[in-house]
Amino acid sequence: MAQLFFSPHATAGEAPLPEVAVAPADPSLLRDTIGPERAAGLDAAVGGLRSVLGARRVIDVNSTTAGGGVAEMLYRIVRYTRGAGVDARWFTIEADPTFFALTKRLHHLLHGQDAPGPPLDTHAGAYYAAVGERNARALLRSVRPGDLVTLHDPQTAGLAPALRRGGVRVVWRSHIGSDAHNEFTDRAWAFLRPFLDSADAFVFSRARYVPGWLAERQIAVIQPSIDPLSAKNRPLDDHAAAAIVRRMGLRAGGRARERAFYRRGDGTVGQVRRRPVCLYSVSPPPAEAPLVVQISRWDPLKDMAGVMSSFAAGAASLDGAHLALVGPDVTGVSDDPEGGAVFAQCVDLWGRLPLRSRSRIHLVCLPMADAEENAVTVSALQQQATVVAQKSLAEGFGLTVTEAMWKSRPVVASAVGGIRDQIQHGVHGILLDDPHDRVAFAAHAGGLLQDPGRAAALGAGARRRALEHFLDDRQLCQQSALYQSLAVA
Repeated sequence: MAQLFFSPHATAGEAPLPEVAVAPADPSLLRDTIGPERAAGLDAAVGGLRSVLGARRVIDVNSTTAGGGVAEMLYRIVRYTRGAGVDARWFTIEADPTFFALTKRLHHLLHGQDAPGPPLDTHAGAYYAAVGERNARALLRSVRPGDLVTLHDPQTAGLAPALRRGGVRVVWRSHIGSDAHNEFTDRAWAFLRPFLDSADAFVFSRARYVPGWLAERQIAVIQPSIDPLSAKNRPLDDHAAAAIVRRMGLRAGGRARERAFYRRGDGTVGQVRRRPVCLYSVSPPPAEAPLVVQISRWDPLKDMAGVMSSFAAGAASLDGAHLALVGPDVTGVSDDPEGGAVFAQCVDLWGRLPLRSRSRIHLVCLPMADAEENAVTVSALQQQATVVAQKSLAEGFGLTVTEAMWKSRPVVASAVGGIRDQIQHGVHGILLDDPHDRVAFAAHAGGLLQDPGRAAALGAGARRRALEHFLDDRQLCQQSALYQSLAVA
């Protein structure tokens, strides 16, 4: 078992917490996508929030600025909130690798899965409390009494007691959870409950994630969403997408010294200059080869290795297709200590495959240095995919599924967590009842490759579903309603 050694210099000290710079964006920009009726509802919601807040601010706190769906979502929601005239801020906590090893174990336990890691004993509780207290004290240098602060996920729960003592209204939002509560979820909640008892309200992505001890508390169920105007989701020319995918080494062909251009959010022309940080590939897939793509963090619950094994074993239905497993640079996600080990396991498995299988499977780590370039690269890969996979063993919500649906891609995904809220089987995509069933995964993916008409129909249904339910205006309205209820309480 790993031991915890708290150092008073390992977390935030007396200096304020780092604030993430976010430029405002007017929510009216969404009008052309969502239509005038929804735009009017959004304007009323954020206008109502603005009027009740007065000088008070809304503040989000999480553990990292990059490398996952929460960070991407916060950037978008904060920028639209600021654009609506609300004083919105975003801060990140500071902690050492030992702390993130502890919170990663809590992450797995909240998903209902056991995992190795530090024991959740009294020493761990004291250490976690000390990290939370120091970060809260640092945050209170930038936060005023009466401000509304949303703390995201297990990394931040320890800030709640000190923030409440400082007169701040506290919301804790969990982006993860499990439909089936078991001994592992119970263990995580027993650890976190003393820190969360002081929070004013709680947000979950699914009602079934709410633990029983919160039954009498203020709960909001708010599903994550995507921004149709972000670099990852705004329209990308097919030629540009193909050029970007070729630059990533995932398509053969193209001209010598071909350049991959795209339009940045500020209207200027950008160029994808960076190549993958890591690429394990015998040779690029032929230009005409069907491409199955899973884009995820290198997390054991995303089951990248299981996707690879399924694909390698499904030779009959997947013959001629190629698989790309794509994730972030494992050094670029500070709060996920497992990324390097999971990627190394995938590389080891890839190296032991027969050459015939290995030549059709490609492992890619994308650079994180330029967030917009990373996002447009992900967009190009999703757009160029014949089938998008998300064979997670557990999933809080699964924004990579939403992103693929918005791009009209047929998706084969596990029927776990929030993925089940997004996809109706056979209408918006294909759901795998058992995420461990590698034979069924290969059969479903292969079936879509062999039936382009069905794949196109599922993609069209997916696009409609994303438009109706999973764009940022819906989340902004729900969030505004929650904050208004707290502001007038």
